[in-house]
Amino acid sequence: MLAGIEGFFSDPPEGTRAIIIYGEGKHFSAGVDLAAFSEIHGYEDSIRFSRAFHRAFDRIENSEIPVIAVMQGAVIGGGLELAAAAHIRVAERSAHYALPEAALGIFLGGGGAVRIPRLIGATRMTDMMLTGRTYTAEEGMPLGFSQYVVDDGQGIAKALELAEKVAANAVLSNFAVLHALPRIARMDPDGGFLLESLMAAVTTSDDEAKARLDAFFKRRAVKDVDCPNRND
Repeated sequence: MLAGIEGFFSDPPEGTRAIIIYGEGKHFSAGVDLAAFSEIHGYEDSIRFSRAFHRAFDRIENSEIPVIAVMQGAVIGGGLELAAAAHIRVAERSAHYALPEAALGIFLGGGGAVRIPRLIGATRMTDMMLTGRTYTAEEGMPLGFSQYVVDDGQGIAKALELAEKVAANAVLSNFAVLHALPRIARMDPDGGFLLESLMAAVTTSDDEAKARLDAFFKRRAVKDVDCPNRND
């Protein structure tokens, strides 16, 4: 699975403007197959195992194409680490989140220690790992596990609706949102302001942006002609 993710995101189909990740069946992902740990011998094998997750999930987070995850049922351990790498997360009401690693005597290895605290905070994640606390889809949305909650069976339809909106944006604007915005959030304010200005300059100088702005002003001019007595 990791090789498949890494391979796909290394070279997505030409013309792709949005990507949806979902799990077939009742569950998004219950995490790593624990039987795999029986094949790990020593620190070196363990580090390689973890880094394989990092490479695959980094491809998702650092994709130039927006990625939407649809979560249902179990979103546990490595499954939550995978979802956290997506840019938008849609949860069906059956979704539930857990990080049971500590109870099993292990630790996160798929980038969750970095990504999940950005979504829900380090103290809430600490509680989950120490106590085995789980969250439902409804509980999780205001905390940052997802941006949307929909009825069971409606996740993909919602993701497709969002994907159409995402795909309609200018490519360079989407790139700025995916790659500049997260870095600005982690930078010191002075550096963040500078990068913001640079991305504003790059996007507004793009031919696609100029065409979109021109079309916007032409539409507004037509509306002004149709409604000459507007007070706005």
